[in-house]
Amino acid sequence: MADYLPLVVMLVLAVVFVVGSLLTTSLLAPRRPTVAKAAPYESGIVPTRERPARFPVRFFLVAMIFIIFDIEIVFLYPWAVVASRLGWAGFAEMALFVSCVFVAFIYLLSRGALDWGPVARVRRAPQGATDPARTTTSTVRLVGLDGRDDREMSP
Repeated sequence: MADYLPLVVMLVLAVVFVVGSLLTTSLLAPRRPTVAKAAPYESGIVPTRERPARFPVRFFLVAMIFIIFDIEIVFLYPWAVVASRLGWAGFAEMALFVSCVFVAFIYLLSRGALDWGPVARVRRAPQGATDPARTTTSTVRLVGLDGRDDREMSP
């Protein structure tokens, strides 16, 4: 029981500090409420413009991908330290783990999790709408700077 005494004393001191801080703050803090302080902004700043738009979901997907790779690194470092003692069984387990993370990453790439640019919408023409005989040379008419047809300008 004597081994736990320092732990109990530290726990009691932490609780006393927290309760004392909260009591002191509630008793000594000035109370001057204003409309600006009651607003949902910090430090009594009055909002002068509309709040910004929400972050896109892709931002959070990239953050989760980052966290997944951080977790992978956390598992890779200890494995690298004891890899020689684990042998081929340890290598196979780590290869399976890394391949699962890699497959998940490829899946996210294929779903467009990292595509941040504007999405190009491609419209498909209905079947049979274009004539295969039409080419750019047969359908594009050369027009001069003055708006007249080039064929009219030639002598």
